[in-house]
Amino acid sequence: MLIEYIQTAIEKAEYKRLDDGTWFAEIPGFEGVWVNGNSVEGCRKELMEVLEEWLILKIQDKDPIPIIKGIDINIKEVATV
Repeated sequence: MLIEYIQTAIEKAEYKRLDDGTWFAEIPGFEGVWVNGNSVEGCRKELMEVLEEWLILKIQDKDPIPIIKGIDINIKEVATV
């Protein structure tokens, strides 16, 4: 499910060519997940790594994670008996 989530999030990525010829990429709705690189493909690969690290921190801190196309990877509290 995590791989599907990351792939779905990457599909939402927006890329912009900057004046210096490099590329900027970000995923709307994922604050702080952005990269700058020499090519679109390089940005995509690095964006996946940044997203993975971002998700690990969100899970670790129990922060809410955006639901994408019905994919919810938020940790649910389970009652113990």
